[in-house]
Amino acid sequence: MNPILSVPELHGFISGFSSCSFLVNSDIISTVEFNHTGELLATGDKGGRVVIFQREQESKNQPHRRGEYNVYSTFQSHEPEFDYLKSLEIEEKINKIRWLPQQNAAYFLLSTNDKTVKLWKVSERDKRPEGYNLKDEDGRLRDPSMITMLRVPVLRPMDLMVEATPRRVFANAHTYHINSISVNSDYETYMSADDLRINLWNFEITNQSFNIVDIKPANMEELTEVITAAEFHPHHCNTFVYSSSKGTIRLCDMRASALCDRHSKFFEEPEDPSNRSFFSEIISSISDVKFSHSGRYIMTRDYLTVKVWDLNMENRPIETYQVHDYLRSKLCSLYENDCIFDKFECVWNGSDSVIMTGSYNNFFRMFDRNTKRDVTLEASRENSKPRAILKPRKVCVGGKRRKDEISVDSLDFSKKILHTAWHPSENIIAVAATNNLYIFQDKVN
Repeated sequence: MNPILSVPELHGFISGFSSCSFLVNSDIISTVEFNHTGELLATGDKGGRVVIFQREQESKNQPHRRGEYNVYSTFQSHEPEFDYLKSLEIEEKINKIRWLPQQNAAYFLLSTNDKTVKLWKVSERDKRPEGYNLKDEDGRLRDPSMITMLRVPVLRPMDLMVEATPRRVFANAHTYHINSISVNSDYETYMSADDLRINLWNFEITNQSFNIVDIKPANMEELTEVITAAEFHPHHCNTFVYSSSKGTIRLCDMRASALCDRHSKFFEEPEDPSNRSFFSEIISSISDVKFSHSGRYIMTRDYLTVKVWDLNMENRPIETYQVHDYLRSKLCSLYENDCIFDKFECVWNGSDSVIMTGSYNNFFRMFDRNTKRDVTLEASRENSKPRAILKPRKVCVGGKRRKDEISVDSLDFSKKILHTAWHPSENIIAVAATNNLYIFQDKVN
């Protein structure tokens, strides 16, 4: 694999799959996830839909189409519901999608809205049975008195059909909104986390879950923090982490006790009193936590930075990357327009050497952990004609602005990249910019 910083050598592939030019709220993409091989890419949106893209196979006739992703299946995963006990509407918006490793010809994925997790099976059918004894070819029942001979049903070829069927529905276990789901490395269990509790589920049991973390105080007026994200260790099925709105990360070991309210490790960076302000607590809230593929490091994203923590060092991160430090002077207006509460995600590349996260103005950032180089790129229809090379962007803070720079005052805060995904083994990335999905890959020589 090429080292990615050749980062500017990224090519555009899909420039948006939204069918409408004007923005419909239900079309806004709310999660993006590659499967374990990278052959499939799933997106979920605010309308409760899941769209799965499949990578085109290489062909000698059209080598330039290498890696192009096309729509494979679209299905409605969640519908809007109403909680009559609490008089609350439950949105259909897909909060997270997680793939299970492929065991046979079918694919399985978990999707969740605020309250309900569903396990979907996505399978192909290219044959149909014909020649039933009790039914004719249109499916109507035949008159038994007219059946004079026994037929053996046969399978006939048909046009390829991709079917998505819900195999399990895991409901009624969360009082608060689900913010994370994570499949365990034993592939028998997964966890779902909301603001105050984390539940452990078995894939075969839908009516019962096991509560493994509960931070709800006896008196809700004493509540000081909420759970913001949670993830299982990629190799050790007993270990998981969860992050909080206070900027802390707790590592828990399910072997130590059944209820993991007491953590095994506690990661927190001491605050610099000279930097303390009204916004300190809001911007230190962690919006995403991800284990590295090796399992040695944890990456966290707060409002202004991405931090990398070594599991063996709890008192401070080993790396801190400034995503958009130029926004420090804008925190007042970002608070007033609620942007300060945006939850950005972060991802590792396949070798854990580069990390990526989103920003405003449809910018996304990449940081090379080895060379310490970083780059800002933009996902937009103008810049992403197929096979055009992405040019690095720069934000200018005060002073004289160069021709290729953009002033911090002219950034568009309504265009934000919250959700990104990286192919598990190649330099292919997926970036969700509002209702458009962009896929970029390394330049093909």
